Amino acid sequence: MIINAEDLILGRIATVAAKNALMGERIDIVNCEKAVMTGNKKEILARYKKKREMGQVYHGPYIFRRPDMFVKRLIRGMLPYKQEKGRKALERIRCHSGVPEKPKEGKMETIEEANISKVPSLRYVTVKDICKSMGEK
Repeated sequence: MIINAEDLILGRIATVAAKNALMGERIDIVNCEKAVMTGNKKEILARYKKKREMGQVYHGPYIFRRPDMFVKRLIRGMLPYKQEKGRKALERIRCHSGVPEKPKEGKMETIEEANISKVPSLRYVTVKDICKSMGEK
């Protein structure tokens, strides 16, 4: 299954991807930087900045700055990653910034119930903006 994350709500993508990966399906998520999180932009950016500054260098928490790794970490939170079935499910999930050559061949799907147009409020921030605020290059 190849999911195009453009203009889709990140949490809803993550639940679908986690559920399908636990069932044994291989998931590719493309255009991760164009996925969105709903809510007040200032509050979301402040929350991730605080998480990034928390802790010590080698002891975490580890918040990635790359959009593809940021999305994969978010999906990991919805899996039982400390158990073997969760680790195997996480290995079946691939996240990509942009559209790489290999997944271009397959048919890309979107998740209709995860589309941003379904949300009544227009307050959201893209994953790219979150990663830029944390120092992505």
